[in-house]
Amino acid sequence: MAPLGLAGASSYHELCCYGAGIAGNIFAFVLFVSPLPTFRRIVRNRSTEQFSAMPYIYSLLNCLICVWYALPFVSYGVVLVATVNTIGAAFQLAYTAVFIAYADAKKRLKVSMLLLGVFCAFGLIVYVSMTMFDHKPRQTFVGYLSVASLICMFASPLSIINLVIKTKSVEYMPFYLSLSMSLMSVSFFAYGVLLDDFFIYMDGSYGLYSHRCKPACSCCHQNSEEKHDLSLVISICGSLGQGSLSLSRSRSRFSQFAEVQVEVL
Repeated sequence: MAPLGLAGASSYHELCCYGAGIAGNIFAFVLFVSPLPTFRRIVRNRSTEQFSAMPYIYSLLNCLICVWYALPFVSYGVVLVATVNTIGAAFQLAYTAVFIAYADAKKRLKVSMLLLGVFCAFGLIVYVSMTMFDHKPRQTFVGYLSVASLICMFASPLSIINLVIKTKSVEYMPFYLSLSMSLMSVSFFAYGVLLDDFFIYMDGSYGLYSHRCKPACSCCHQNSEEKHDLSLVISICGSLGQGSLSLSRSRSRFSQFAEVQVEVL
């Protein structure tokens, strides 16, 4: 029978581990539902306009690989990675299906071929990992693939930072979305560290590294917009004030002129 102190420490460790994993699932769910306004717009306008399906393709591949990594065929005891990525794969597949439904013929063919490529690549990964590797090397093989796919998924939206800096507008990078991405990365980094799983905390640390500047950038340009708006209001009020002053002076001069005319008469 384990000593009471060790049992308490183990229980506390498990509680922290599951707490970090559940927090990561919650923040990830916020990310999964964030494109819904975009797809409502696509459905309403019956057109994909200038939107790209590539982020959803990358995300789908990453979610599928991470689900495979979290299954007992590859890893043990990482069930919260399986749950979040199963939900994520369902969302990304739904988004891609809507995109295909409302895209023009050229885009529809391109995205359909990419979607087929994702499923073929995932099937190949499963086949190779099951036939060519034992359990421990299989975990290493799939783990490195999950890190590579995560780099592609997290790197694709970083071009938005350049757009925010150029336009000095946070319209394309909402602060709370950027904060959720950072918090999700922190949560899964902690989950990986507590589980002593190298690939999970590598995924989390890379996500945190790639998104650490987004909330700061968003705040900076949000403040810039507010200062610009305040300057604009002050400028307008100043212009109105100068106009009122000029009008008052004109009225004063007119009154003086009228009084002189009355005296002459």
